[in-house]
Amino acid sequence: MPSRPPAIHQVLATLAYGDAIGHEVLGIQRVLREAGYESEIFVETADRTLESLTRDYRELVDASHPDNLLLHHFSIGSRASRTAFALPDRMALIYHNITPPEYFAGIHRTLARQCFRGRREIRAYIDRCDLAMGDSEFNRQDLEAFGFSRTAVLPVVPDFSHLDRPPDGFVANQYDDDWTNILFVGRVISNKKIEDLIRFFHVYHTAFNPRSRLLIVGAFSMFERYLAALHHLIAELGLSHVHFSGHISDEELVAYYSVADLFLCASEHEGFCVPLVEAFYSEVPVLAYAATAVPATLDGAGVLFDDKDPQLVAGLMDAIVSDPDLQDAILAGQAAALERLHSQDFGGILLGLVDQIIAAPRAVPPRVARDFWEQFDAAEQLEELRLDRPSIYKALPWS
Repeated sequence: MPSRPPAIHQVLATLAYGDAIGHEVLGIQRVLREAGYESEIFVETADRTLESLTRDYRELVDASHPDNLLLHHFSIGSRASRTAFALPDRMALIYHNITPPEYFAGIHRTLARQCFRGRREIRAYIDRCDLAMGDSEFNRQDLEAFGFSRTAVLPVVPDFSHLDRPPDGFVANQYDDDWTNILFVGRVISNKKIEDLIRFFHVYHTAFNPRSRLLIVGAFSMFERYLAALHHLIAELGLSHVHFSGHISDEELVAYYSVADLFLCASEHEGFCVPLVEAFYSEVPVLAYAATAVPATLDGAGVLFDDKDPQLVAGLMDAIVSDPDLQDAILAGQAAALERLHSQDFGGILLGLVDQIIAAPRAVPPRVARDFWEQFDAAEQLEELRLDRPSIYKALPWS
């Protein structure tokens, strides 16, 4: 009798609408199902529009089998992660990067703590996983720095179908005029360094082009304190024509890309940064700070800068916006980079990695005592004391 074919399920904390990770998760499931594998998506939470595509993470226990493979999208630690950790299934990690916590200190204490703990908790999976995959070379190197010895790259091949729709008429009519639109797309979150965008725009707007506006497109929920600081900076500079969209629909996103004259990015920490290649697809010239994974994502296209002097960056902005021939050259380079990205055989790479995992000797199944994660959390709290309150840590009774 033939052996049971393994199921290959995905596990993650949340499946979000319009999220780059969500697009990848659905793409992985599509490839696996087309290859004949049973494949479900187990989550703690999901956007209401995507709930029908998911199963509750607690059902993992019933779906578990030692021959199965769990593709675990690790973020900042979750109940879904911890449930999957304890099961006898094989496991491969897919790592999308965890932002260093110092970016959130003083801005979002809870997220700073979650990122700190997430970057430590991931080390618990070093011996649990048969393979750890980063969705970029930068993320793969991050995994090596954590201590994973078996690593690979499962490349991001963005799905642009959400951009293949008519633009929202209200947004298009609001900004489609003879003004220059400088665009950034991404969450309004502190590692994105929105304050630097504002400073760059201030110099550009006052010294080069007063008929210009800055469009910052992305959700800011849970970062209201950061948003308030940005508004304070705008007021201090006496700056106008800076617009925050908040969370938007796909049609609105298409409209913002359609009216943009330049995509400007000042982010200091990115694992990939999908909006950069969305701008390629939308034929918007890109000017970006050369940090972390950004140079690799641009793949020789766009324009990079490594000095955040506002006068310098504003000069680059003006040089691009005011020179049609330069814009054409930049767009040609971006189109070539996009073609290279599309030429990657994502499905073939994924299935090849799956075959590699299944054929190789598996990691030793975990032995997880009932209080394993309670003890892990206690150790984390002690480590936080050791780092942040050393005098209290030294005063603890260790008898």
